[in-house]
Amino acid sequence: MTTEHTTQTEPRHLRRIGIIWIVASIIGDLLYWFLVGPHVPPGRMTSSATSDQLDFNILMELALPVLFGIWVFFGYCFVTWRSKRRGVAEPTGGAAARSNLRAQVWWIAVSSILVLFLAGFGTIELIAGDGSGGGEGPNPVWEPTGAVQAETAALTSSASWTPGTNHVLVVQVIAQQWKFTYRYPQFGGFESPQLVLPDNTSIAFNVTSLDVIHSFWAYQLEVKADANPQENNVAFTTTNQLGNFTVRCSELCGLWHGAMYNYGKVVSTSAFQNWATTTESANAANTKDLAPFAWTYVPDANGAAGGYYPDGTVTPYSPVETYGAKQPAS
Repeated sequence: MTTEHTTQTEPRHLRRIGIIWIVASIIGDLLYWFLVGPHVPPGRMTSSATSDQLDFNILMELALPVLFGIWVFFGYCFVTWRSKRRGVAEPTGGAAARSNLRAQVWWIAVSSILVLFLAGFGTIELIAGDGSGGGEGPNPVWEPTGAVQAETAALTSSASWTPGTNHVLVVQVIAQQWKFTYRYPQFGGFESPQLVLPDNTSIAFNVTSLDVIHSFWAYQLEVKADANPQENNVAFTTTNQLGNFTVRCSELCGLWHGAMYNYGKVVSTSAFQNWATTTESANAANTKDLAPFAWTYVPDANGAAGGYYPDGTVTPYSPVETYGAKQPAS
């Protein structure tokens, strides 16, 4: 009789846990989405930043119910079946706790659906975001409309850029120990230590290095691409907001790696056009001494490509090898 009475009056613990979990998950997800989500780095300065912020927030929305489920279960167990609570018998699972086919099926089904959803969602986000601001190598799989034409034209002296739909701005990022410089082939190929970008514009970053492996990381733009010598690593994004951003090297590249950073800004298209044309004109004489615009460069003793190596000498870099181009005999 005692056993029968206990069985009939025993609360439905699983239902209680489920109700508490659902309520906590809904409240937690709503609070996160509206109070925390809009402020999650990297922000919304570019299309890739906005997309990646959304991706992170969706992952958190899916992860929070799992976290709340663990907390609710352990909290409920602690309160309901703690050993010092008077009048409550010590719980025993019995035969029913040894195997539960329904729980196993639900676990496998929900886990499979979640994994497949995340795989599909991530793939779609990569395609829709033209690579999501990540370096795709010299032959990008996904690229915005007009990117191929803009990059092809960048190799000609007649390359130009004007604001408008599908007018992709090509910016070459040149890394070296221990600084970044930027070339604008659609504005005469001038090189600048400043990275200035126009708002509401698709940007094609072509990233390379003059010496060792670096990495171009424009944090607030959510653009990150390795800078490898003799390689052109392309990344795309579209600017959405005015503001400043930080550029850092995120690949260990030598003694002053930690000091290899600078700053950039996104300005209005008119302000960018004014800056670019003014800088192009002011640097025309220096631009003539630069190496012709190309996707990669080899430092050379002539000075036109950086003067990284000594002029036609075997010392002090190597006792057996000649570096750079030999100077013509006088």
